[in-house]
Amino acid sequence: MTTLEIEYKTLLNQDEFNRLESRLSHIKPVTQTNYYFDTANFDLKAHRMSLRIRTFSDKAELTLKIPQEVGNVEYNQALLLSEAKKAIKEEKLPKGEILNILTNENIPLENLKVLGHLTTVRRETQTPIGLLALDYNQYAGLKDYELELEVSDATQGKIDFDNFLEQHNISFKYAKSKVARFSATLKNAH
Repeated sequence: MTTLEIEYKTLLNQDEFNRLESRLSHIKPVTQTNYYFDTANFDLKAHRMSLRIRTFSDKAELTLKIPQEVGNVEYNQALLLSEAKKAIKEEKLPKGEILNILTNENIPLENLKVLGHLTTVRRETQTPIGLLALDYNQYAGLKDYELELEVSDATQGKIDFDNFLEQHNISFKYAKSKVARFSATLKNAH
């Protein structure tokens, strides 16, 4: 499945996170873990792509994101949990559209490796302004809090997101993507 993802996000401090979490306490949190793939030479990053397997308690999905002028084109491939665990363990992608795209881009698939993982506890709800996600993330011994709003119209979405932040007394703090925040920890490790 291919979709265009347009989202706005901000990092939150613990107080902002706690206030929003109490407002969303009726929503059952879902834990998901992203396993990020690239080569030692960061061939995917050089192509401005990110690749992950996201696991849940009962299913998984393989996702390739490719940035566009507005948003990201996202290719998603549903996986059984057993397929995901095998792909992570063996560092080999299952057959499908994503494997074909990477092959066509001449990514050296034999060099793919799991760089690490990031675990998110997410409360997600559909609102009149878009799909709202409140995330608590843990990775590489770090933790952060994030608010995302996924929208279908970039211009209206930005207005709605800014209004939401103002209404909830949240100061905007630039949030790189989860994969970029995770990747920054790899540079510090060397």
